[in-house]
Amino acid sequence: MSQNISETAETPKALSENLAKEYSATEKVPHSEARNMTFIDMFATWIGANANNGTWYIGGVVAGCSFGGALAVTLIANPIAYLFMALVGYMGYKAGTSTMALTRPAFGVRGSSLPTLVNLTSFIGWTAVNTFIAAISISFLLKDSLGWAAFGEKNSAKSMIVGILIMSVLHLASISLGHRSVKMIERIGMILVAVLGIWETIVVLQNVSLSQIIHWRPTASLSLPFGTAVDTMAAFSLAWVTAIAEFTRYTKKKTSATVAPMLGANIGLFWFAFVGIIATIAAAITSGTYDPNNSDPSTIASKLGLGWLALIVIVITSTTANAINLMAAGISLTNLTKKVKAMSALWIVTVFAVLLTFVPLLFGSFLDSFIAFLDYLGMVLGPLIGIMVTDFFLVKKRVYEVPEFERVEGKYWFSGGIHWGAFIAWASGVIVYLLIHNLPFFTASIGATYPALILSGVIYWILSSFRK
Repeated sequence: MSQNISETAETPKALSENLAKEYSATEKVPHSEARNMTFIDMFATWIGANANNGTWYIGGVVAGCSFGGALAVTLIANPIAYLFMALVGYMGYKAGTSTMALTRPAFGVRGSSLPTLVNLTSFIGWTAVNTFIAAISISFLLKDSLGWAAFGEKNSAKSMIVGILIMSVLHLASISLGHRSVKMIERIGMILVAVLGIWETIVVLQNVSLSQIIHWRPTASLSLPFGTAVDTMAAFSLAWVTAIAEFTRYTKKKTSATVAPMLGANIGLFWFAFVGIIATIAAAITSGTYDPNNSDPSTIASKLGLGWLALIVIVITSTTANAINLMAAGISLTNLTKKVKAMSALWIVTVFAVLLTFVPLLFGSFLDSFIAFLDYLGMVLGPLIGIMVTDFFLVKKRVYEVPEFERVEGKYWFSGGIHWGAFIAWASGVIVYLLIHNLPFFTASIGATYPALILSGVIYWILSSFRK
């Protein structure tokens, strides 16, 4: 009780500092006015995170399962992922720290550095992916206004480079005030997303009937196995799980930390994946060719004649998603070193993401790079999340002692700062993923991501029981 009183009885100066402060990874956000993310804020944030060009693109990719298969994949893979997101969201709400700080009780004070590096590269990678897709939209706008070559055409590098630089400026603005600027952007983005989603759904169904879309089938060579599609969708959605506590640590109520993001994420993803699925299939029907390489929203919008307004909103929704990516990457950096403050870390990761965005220009297929990236995420993040949830809810019984997160020779120090049991469980999950990922049973049914996640959690729970 005394702790709660001391946290809420703040001086006006302390209150002002808490409201303006961006907390580093292991700093606990006090239960005070600093916790200023409401249910609506969290709902809007996770709609904005998922209703964007990346989700449209992933919808176009899984359209290779046909309409019914793609819809089933979306309705199965994503709710499972967002259930885990709600669980980790609760962990962030309860402890008041970032997601990567929450890996310390499982992996050790020093051991948490490796999952943090994985998370850091993941979100910088996601920023680059979304930026590249948004730059494609800008290249089409530059073609209409200046006559420059658009993406996919000869000599399009100039328009893509300009597009990447424009997106980078927008990203810097989106994280300029930390979670506060993200909150403002997501509220605006939610309105734009609603307008775009309704409009584009209507336009697509005016061009091609729903019956045609339902009965369309890809050629055998481009057909996507159901289990492979589950892995693709699962990796896409699980990537958000390791960003959730960066925001739920600023919530005052459990429902804001669990129900709101889970609802927002599911609605946002299903809506825009649905738009991506029907738009890509509609483009395939009208053109006579299905090519998942061209399932990005800008190319589809151009084929369907949606106009410049669609391209502009695609750019804006990319900014709403990347604001969250950059927040997660920046705060992850502060879990590696305390020498970098939270706001400085946000600027650093933004610059790195800009540089990484140019990499796809060097390769012939953006789709190949994207799928390889998702395979990597499913392989490493699934087992990591399984261990985190198992540790908090089953091993530690929902109690983490935040002051111990940094203490040498403390409760979470284990052996030299590393809990080797967690790494054995993590490696086991990765190995299982690699072994079953391409087996016919798993590619045709449940995929490899969720089995690897569950197995890693079970192995961790067994190994942890021996320590008692």
